[in-house]
Amino acid sequence: MEDEFNENKSTDECTPEKLFQELDNDPSTKLDNDQLDRITAMVNEYQGNIKSHLIEQQEKKSSRADRLADHIASFGGSWTFIVLFCAFLGVWMIINLMGFAFDKPPFILLNLILSCVSALQAPVILMSQNRQAARDKQEAILDFAINYRAEQENMELKALLERLDKRLDRMEEVGLIQQAEKRV
Repeated sequence: MEDEFNENKSTDECTPEKLFQELDNDPSTKLDNDQLDRITAMVNEYQGNIKSHLIEQQEKKSSRADRLADHIASFGGSWTFIVLFCAFLGVWMIINLMGFAFDKPPFILLNLILSCVSALQAPVILMSQNRQAARDKQEAILDFAINYRAEQENMELKALLERLDKRLDRMEEVGLIQQAEKRV
Protein backbone atom coordinates (compact mmCIF):
# COMPACT_ATOMS: atom_id res chain seq x y z
CA MET A 1 0.00 0.00 0.00
CA GLU A 2 2.87 2.35 0.86
CA ASP A 3 4.55 1.57 -2.49
CA GLU A 4 1.28 2.35 -4.26
CA PHE A 5 1.07 5.68 -2.42
CA ASN A 6 4.69 6.51 -3.31
CA GLU A 7 4.06 5.66 -6.99
CA ASN A 8 1.04 7.97 -7.08
CA LYS A 9 3.01 10.60 -5.25
CA SER A 10 5.88 10.54 -7.73
CA THR A 11 3.65 10.70 -10.84
CA ASP A 12 1.25 13.38 -9.62
CA GLU A 13 3.09 15.19 -6.84
CA CYS A 14 0.82 17.53 -4.93
CA THR A 15 2.74 20.46 -3.54
CA PRO A 16 1.26 22.87 -1.01
CA GLU A 17 1.60 25.70 -3.51
CA LYS A 18 -0.38 23.82 -6.19
CA LEU A 19 -3.03 22.81 -3.71
CA PHE A 20 -3.35 26.32 -2.31
CA GLN A 21 -3.65 27.69 -5.84
CA GLU A 22 -6.34 25.15 -6.73
CA LEU A 23 -8.29 25.84 -3.56
CA ASP A 24 -7.93 29.58 -3.94
CA ASN A 25 -9.07 29.68 -7.60
CA ASP A 26 -12.79 29.39 -6.93
CA PRO A 27 -13.79 28.36 -3.41
CA SER A 28 -17.50 28.49 -4.27
CA THR A 29 -17.27 25.57 -6.68
CA LYS A 30 -17.36 22.02 -5.49
CA LEU A 31 -14.17 20.02 -5.72
CA ASP A 32 -14.26 17.06 -8.08
CA ASN A 33 -13.58 13.53 -6.83
CA ASP A 34 -9.94 13.56 -7.93
CA GLN A 35 -9.30 16.74 -5.97
CA LEU A 36 -11.17 15.39 -2.97
CA ASP A 37 -9.19 12.16 -3.12
CA ARG A 38 -5.89 14.05 -3.27
CA ILE A 39 -6.86 16.27 -0.35
CA THR A 40 -8.14 13.30 1.62
CA ALA A 41 -4.89 11.44 0.98
CA MET A 42 -2.98 14.50 2.13
CA VAL A 43 -5.08 14.76 5.28
CA ASN A 44 -4.51 11.09 6.05
CA GLU A 45 -0.78 11.38 5.47
CA TYR A 46 -0.65 14.50 7.62
CA GLN A 47 -1.80 12.50 10.60
CA GLY A 48 1.35 10.43 10.58
CA ASN A 49 4.30 12.02 8.93
CA ILE A 50 3.79 15.16 6.87
CA LYS A 51 5.66 17.41 9.28
CA SER A 52 8.66 15.11 9.27
CA HIS A 53 8.42 15.02 5.47
CA LEU A 54 8.47 18.83 5.35
CA ILE A 55 11.52 18.95 7.58
CA GLU A 56 13.20 16.31 5.43
CA GLN A 57 12.41 18.28 2.25
CA GLN A 58 13.71 21.46 3.84
CA GLU A 59 16.92 19.68 4.84
CA LYS A 60 17.40 18.42 1.27
CA LYS A 61 16.90 21.91 -0.15
CA SER A 62 19.12 23.59 2.41
CA SER A 63 22.82 24.07 1.98
CA ARG A 64 25.49 23.02 4.42
CA ALA A 65 25.83 26.62 5.56
CA ASP A 66 22.09 26.81 6.31
CA ARG A 67 22.21 23.63 8.38
CA LEU A 68 25.31 24.91 10.18
CA ALA A 69 23.47 28.17 10.93
CA ASP A 70 20.58 26.18 12.40
CA HIS A 71 22.90 24.15 14.61
CA ILE A 72 24.79 27.24 15.78
CA ALA A 73 21.54 29.08 16.53
CA SER A 74 20.20 26.04 18.34
CA PHE A 75 23.36 25.72 20.43
CA GLY A 76 23.56 29.50 21.02
CA GLY A 77 20.05 29.45 22.46
CA SER A 78 20.63 26.59 24.87
CA TRP A 79 21.48 26.36 28.54
CA THR A 80 24.61 24.43 27.60
CA PHE A 81 25.91 27.47 25.73
CA ILE A 82 25.07 29.80 28.61
CA VAL A 83 26.81 27.59 31.18
CA LEU A 84 29.88 27.01 28.99
CA PHE A 85 30.15 30.68 28.07
CA CYS A 86 29.84 31.78 31.71
CA ALA A 87 32.52 29.24 32.64
CA PHE A 88 34.76 30.58 29.85
CA LEU A 89 34.26 34.16 31.08
CA GLY A 90 34.94 33.14 34.68
CA VAL A 91 38.12 31.24 33.78
CA TRP A 92 39.30 34.16 31.61
CA MET A 93 38.82 36.65 34.42
CA ILE A 94 40.39 34.42 37.08
CA ILE A 95 43.46 33.73 34.95
CA ASN A 96 43.89 37.44 34.21
CA LEU A 97 43.32 38.58 37.78
CA MET A 98 45.80 36.09 39.17
CA GLY A 99 49.15 34.85 37.96
CA PHE A 100 49.50 35.05 34.17
CA ALA A 101 47.75 38.24 33.03
CA PHE A 102 47.63 38.51 29.23
CA ASP A 103 44.47 40.69 29.32
CA LYS A 104 44.55 42.96 32.34
CA PRO A 105 41.38 44.63 33.62
CA PRO A 106 39.25 46.17 32.06
CA PHE A 107 39.65 43.07 29.82
CA ILE A 108 39.85 44.78 26.44
CA LEU A 109 40.69 41.54 24.59
CA LEU A 110 37.72 39.79 26.23
CA ASN A 111 35.51 42.71 25.21
CA LEU A 112 36.72 42.31 21.60
CA ILE A 113 35.99 38.57 21.69
CA LEU A 114 32.47 39.17 23.07
CA SER A 115 31.81 41.79 20.37
CA CYS A 116 32.95 39.39 17.63
CA VAL A 117 30.78 36.58 19.01
CA SER A 118 27.78 38.93 19.06
CA ALA A 119 28.51 40.23 15.57
CA LEU A 120 28.64 36.70 14.17
CA GLN A 121 25.85 35.19 16.23
CA ALA A 122 23.19 37.77 15.29
CA PRO A 123 23.18 37.11 11.51
CA VAL A 124 23.36 33.35 12.10
CA ILE A 125 20.27 33.55 14.30
CA LEU A 126 18.49 35.66 11.66
CA MET A 127 19.31 33.10 8.94
CA SER A 128 17.94 30.34 11.13
CA GLN A 129 14.78 32.34 11.84
CA ASN A 130 14.25 32.92 8.11
CA ARG A 131 14.45 29.18 7.45
CA GLN A 132 12.04 28.52 10.31
CA ALA A 133 9.65 31.12 8.86
CA ALA A 134 9.71 29.27 5.52
CA ARG A 135 8.91 25.98 7.30
CA ASP A 136 6.11 27.67 9.24
CA LYS A 137 4.64 29.02 5.99
CA GLN A 138 4.57 25.53 4.47
CA GLU A 139 2.87 24.15 7.57
CA ALA A 140 0.34 27.00 7.50
CA ILE A 141 -0.54 26.18 3.87
CA LEU A 142 -1.03 22.53 4.78
CA ASP A 143 -3.13 23.46 7.80
CA PHE A 144 -5.24 25.65 5.54
CA ALA A 145 -5.75 22.76 3.11
CA ILE A 146 -6.73 20.43 5.92
CA ASN A 147 -9.11 22.95 7.45
CA TYR A 148 -10.59 23.68 4.03
CA ARG A 149 -11.19 19.97 3.43
CA ALA A 150 -12.75 19.56 6.85
CA GLU A 151 -15.01 22.54 6.18
CA GLN A 152 -16.05 21.04 2.82
CA GLU A 153 -16.86 17.74 4.49
CA ASN A 154 -18.85 19.53 7.20
CA MET A 155 -20.85 21.44 4.59
CA GLU A 156 -21.52 18.22 2.67
CA LEU A 157 -22.61 16.46 5.87
CA LYS A 158 -24.85 19.38 6.78
CA ALA A 159 -26.47 19.31 3.33
CA LEU A 160 -26.94 15.54 3.62
CA LEU A 161 -28.55 15.92 7.05
CA GLU A 162 -30.87 18.61 5.72
CA ARG A 163 -31.89 16.36 2.81
CA LEU A 164 -32.47 13.45 5.19
CA ASP A 165 -34.50 15.69 7.49
CA LYS A 166 -36.68 16.80 4.57
CA ARG A 167 -37.15 13.19 3.46
CA LEU A 168 -38.08 12.20 6.98
CA ASP A 169 -40.59 15.05 7.17
CA ARG A 170 -42.11 13.94 3.86
CA MET A 171 -42.21 10.33 5.03
CA GLU A 172 -43.96 11.40 8.23
CA GLU A 173 -46.47 13.42 6.21
CA VAL A 174 -47.13 10.46 3.91
CA GLY A 175 -47.46 8.20 6.95
CA LEU A 176 -49.95 10.57 8.58
CA ILE A 177 -51.94 10.83 5.34
CA GLN A 178 -52.04 7.04 5.02
CA GLN A 179 -53.17 6.69 8.64
CA ALA A 180 -55.89 9.25 8.05
CA GLU A 181 -57.05 7.42 4.92
CA LYS A 182 -57.19 4.12 6.83
CA ARG A 183 -59.40 5.69 9.47
CA VAL A 184 -61.83 6.94 6.90
